[in-house]
This record gives sequence, structure tokens and C-alpha cells, in this order.
Amino acid sequence: MLLRAMAFYVPAGPGFDSTELTRGPWDPSSQHAGPPCALLGRELDRAGELEPARLARVTFEILKPVPIAPLTVAASVVRGGRSVELVEGELRSGETPILRARGWRIRTKDIATSAGGEDDLPPPRPDEGAPTDFFPTGFDTGYHTAMETRFLFGAYLEPGPARAWMRMRVPLVEGEEPQPRDRVLVAADSGNGVSSPLDYRQWLFINADLSVALRRPVEGEWVLLDATTYAESDGTGLTDTRLLDERGPIGQQPRVGQARPVGLGVGRRVEQHPLSLDRTPQRDR
Repeated sequence: MLLRAMAFYVPAGPGFDSTELTRGPWDPSSQHAGPPCALLGRELDRAGELEPARLARVTFEILKPVPIAPLTVAASVVRGGRSVELVEGELRSGETPILRARGWRIRTKDIATSAGGEDDLPPPRPDEGAPTDFFPTGFDTGYHTAMETRFLFGAYLEPGPARAWMRMRVPLVEGEEPQPRDRVLVAADSGNGVSSPLDYRQWLFINADLSVALRRPVEGEWVLLDATTYAESDGTGLTDTRLLDERGPIGQQPRVGQARPVGLGVGRRVEQHPLSLDRTPQRDR
């Protein structure tokens, strides 16, 4: 049973119930990868022992599609230290591992640094972008309604590089104010979505991971994705996304994945694109 709530997740006992706002564009029963990665990232940060400190780099391995179902997360420090610590965690549905992640938390301290270069200049503001609806998914509610998007250039149905501001319309966890970490991780997974080099009506995309390296925490509610996605003739792809806030660059997000034509079955049932009339849920990756 799906929960109708104004958050991606609702605390439930030792875990979390997923709401329909986590639904991704490809399958009515699967989540967009942004919210579950943010949920696991939250647990990684909370498991850390250094204070003050923050996640500086995290990599999520996407083992299976994330179901819209109750989830549990667990994390621990696997390599402690006085200045840095390595944290590791897992997100599960029942007994099934869905996401695994490792990240470095680094102790923070105010220090004097020199000014940045030309690349550190502030980007155009969100109010200079064009309010844009998500590409048609066929679903009334999902990640596409929980996020606000404003393109500086490019568009969901316009193949090629793009710059798009995104912000959460709802909290990650019900009753909690979103943290800078949450805002980045929920949005960062959309780099290949805003900059697809191929037509969504003809191609399916499967992402294997999400890696985020942060120079500093995001300031404010908006995250800018300055993204380019490359699709190769062997079916593999790479997305390179620069992450910014209204002050300037905050980090990088590279990722790898696979592209394949709509209707191409790979050892399983034929999958259909969400813009087609018939939907066959993705069973594996």
C-alpha cells in the first residue's frame, strides 16, 4: 500500500515507508534513484564518529531497481581516523540488498583560503531559468512532481548537454528539515536525465552507480546540474555533471550506465518505454 504524504519517506519502526513521491519515470513500482541514495547517504553521515565533519565523497552501487516498499538502512565506520573516516552502508528491501555505498567523511575546520578562479563565478540564478515540467511519465505522482526544475538551457526532450536548476518540494524524511547533503543527493541522480543524448521515446537508460564528490555543502534550496551525457556504440554511457549552487561550484558527479533501444529484451521480458502505451516493469538490471 502506497502512502500519500508530503515527503519521500515516512519513518516506520526500524525503517522507512516509501511514498509515491519516490516513483521514477520508468516503472510504476520502482523508485527514482535520487531519494534512496539520499536516504542511505543520510545514514552514512549519521554513522560517522568525527565531529565536526561531513561527507566529502560517496559512491552508491545500484544493485537492483529500488521498489516502492518499506526499506531499511544501516551504516558503520569501517576505517576510523582523527581527520578522515571511511563509512559503509546498505539499503535493503526485506532481506534483499538494493544499494551499497562507501563514503569518506572529512573533519572540517575554518581556514583562510585564496579566492577561486573564473570557474568559481556564480551561475545565472534559478529565477533566470525556464520552469519546466518533467517529460511525460504517465504517472500523476512521483519524483517528477516532488521536484521543481528550471532549465537555463536544454530540456528533458531536447537531446544534448543541459544546465538545469532543481530543488526539492518536499522533505526527504517526514518531519525533518532537508539537510544540504539531502538536497544534493536527491538531485544529483538526474544529471543524465536532463542531458540525455538520445530520445527517451526510443531508448531506455540503466544506471549502475552514483558518485558524488563535494567541495563544500550546498547553500540554499537549489542545486544546478551542468551535465553532459555520452552514449557509445557499444551500449555504454558516461554522464559528467558539475554541481553548483547560487554561489558557484560545489562538486562533481560522474556516473556510468547502459543505453538500449525500447523493445529490446535482454534475456527477460521485453521492456517498454514509459512514453509508450504498454508498461512492463523492469525485472532486473
